[in-house]
Amino acid sequence: MTESNKPYWNRMVPELTVTDLSASLKFYIEVVGFSIIIRRMEPDFAYINLGEAQLMLEQYHPDGWNTAELVRPLGRGVNFQIEVDDVDQIFARVNTHSVTLYRGLTDNHYSTGETTACQREFLVQDPDGYLLRFSQYIA
Repeated sequence: MTESNKPYWNRMVPELTVTDLSASLKFYIEVVGFSIIIRRMEPDFAYINLGEAQLMLEQYHPDGWNTAELVRPLGRGVNFQIEVDDVDQIFARVNTHSVTLYRGLTDNHYSTGETTACQREFLVQDPDGYLLRFSQYIA
């Protein structure tokens, strides 16, 4: 939301087909800390955000934009980097809910060409196996 309480829509927002929207919402809202911007029932759908990060989740249905059979883990070959202000807080939330980590919390250095940048990050899979990388820019 913007200061004027009008929704801000990112120009690119991944929409993830999920096998159990209730389980996905529990994970994204209760475990990670996302908020619901839009919720509708036909089809079962939620538009969610965490800070400036936005995702759309839609329950699988036969008339959806299904390009092939869904086989777990979903989203193979992609990870969603979600930049946050306090990665330690989200890491603690995930640990409180005993979610299995894909990769633990580490500081990673990445080349930006002439310099390097450091990100503190960890990776976790959502209930369908989509890989989420929560990161915080350190230096």
